[in-house]
Amino acid sequence: MKNYLVIIALSVFFVGCTSIDPYTGQQKTSNTAKGVGLGVLAGAILGAATGKDNDDRKKRAAIGAAAGGATGAGVGYYMDRQEAALRQRLQGTGVQVRREGDTIQLIMPGNITFATGRYEIRADFYEVLNSVTLILNEFDNTSIKISGHTDSTGGNQTNQTLSEQRANSVRGYLAGQRVATGRIQAVGYGPRYPIASNSTASGRQANRRVELELLPM
Repeated sequence: MKNYLVIIALSVFFVGCTSIDPYTGQQKTSNTAKGVGLGVLAGAILGAATGKDNDDRKKRAAIGAAAGGATGAGVGYYMDRQEAALRQRLQGTGVQVRREGDTIQLIMPGNITFATGRYEIRADFYEVLNSVTLILNEFDNTSIKISGHTDSTGGNQTNQTLSEQRANSVRGYLAGQRVATGRIQAVGYGPRYPIASNSTASGRQANRRVELELLPM
């Protein structure tokens, strides 16, 4: 009976961990709760599969569910806290914070990062990057992928080189702020992945961007 209560308690926790998204106004299940649910399910299945008989499978399923739930909660809770800290720090800066599962994406548009055709970080962008580095140093179990992007104006090779230089500029700045270099990867994609139409000035500005992708290590 005690084993079944563990599963029920975890299930209630999973269903109950909902909140109102302040950016959409809609109710959502937290990523922590999603992690718990997946962990419970995986742990229960694995535990049941190793049992010798029906009673043993029930016991092992309960143990596996409890262990899997704890593991799932850990990663989800860690990324939930990091996302909340980033949203608070970056509110009103022009940087977009997006969340997909356990991945956090920071989208930094060209109008706040670099001058046209340049890869030197704009002076007024330092404050934003300083806010980001504070969070990255606090949550140091996160890997960081920096990707540079350009619009389609100019030659492909020129844009490819520029995107790499911009990504490396951000990487260098983060490293200078004591973010461990082993956590950071910098890549350039040139104009290959636009997020808006290159036929308008506003679209080209949106495409000239740097993105940071944060993943649990």
